Amino acid sequence: MPICVFDIFPDGSTKVPDDTALTGPGTYRWWHYDLSDANLTDWATTHLPSIPSGALLQPETRPRCDRYENGLILNLRGINMNAGQHADQMVSVRMWVEGDVIITVRLRKVFAIDEISQMAIAQTAPLTTAAFIEALVSHLTTRVQEEVTRISKLTEFYEADLEEDTTPLPKALSETRRSVIKLRRYLEPQKQALVTLSTIDLPIVPEPDALKLRELANRTTIAVEELDALQERLIAVQDDHDLDVARRQARHGYVLSIAAAIFLPLGFLTGLFGVNIGGMPGIDNPWAFAILCLSMVGLAALMYFALKALRWL
Repeated sequence: MPICVFDIFPDGSTKVPDDTALTGPGTYRWWHYDLSDANLTDWATTHLPSIPSGALLQPETRPRCDRYENGLILNLRGINMNAGQHADQMVSVRMWVEGDVIITVRLRKVFAIDEISQMAIAQTAPLTTAAFIEALVSHLTTRVQEEVTRISKLTEFYEADLEEDTTPLPKALSETRRSVIKLRRYLEPQKQALVTLSTIDLPIVPEPDALKLRELANRTTIAVEELDALQERLIAVQDDHDLDVARRQARHGYVLSIAAAIFLPLGFLTGLFGVNIGGMPGIDNPWAFAILCLSMVGLAALMYFALKALRWL
């Protein structure tokens, strides 16, 4: 059973059909399926050509836009807004568009599709198949831009913390870098798919709609370029963070080395005079301990000034 199916009419009104035909009496019929539906494979192979049905049934996808005869195979990715999942684990929607039918398939919930479903329930569905594609791409692109803006603000926070000498948590910084890499991995081919979609020669994508799709493709291109810039900024922050940690470790090691250099001869004296054998000088002298302590203080001062003269301090 499909998640939903609507007949969409020229005024945007909708009706849930009571038949199982691929197309209906409206401007177009929209079928929306879950990829895990046990009946989807039989339904797709029965109603669709082999190549479009195979594209809809693929368990793993990447963004693509291909013409097949007079139809359109379109795979797109969107920000994952499902509870308990990361935004960079992008969800995918598979589409087949031909004449007066749209078929969408998803594995995980796609909120952009749900928004169009709510529009259909409210009797304000996209009027044409091209308007449907445009609405879907617009929703997906808007959420991508919102996620890129969120990461940009987070990067500014890391940079500000670094300037204030309060370094960010390496774990959080690494997670942000991984998110940027994952998002770009999906959005780069999506940009290419949208450019192809906006220039494809098909009756289902007339020129006015193609202009709107070109604008959406441009917004995606800007998002990809922003991700490239964010990746470079995050690498710079990570490098500065690592350099700061290395400087602190070197400073701590330097201080410990100086302390060891000063106390090394003192340790030698205490070890020498600590042996419990006969013949040790000063054993019978009541001032011997005070003389030894003063000698050690003098030796420590001598070591300090020697290191100062050598410019080690």
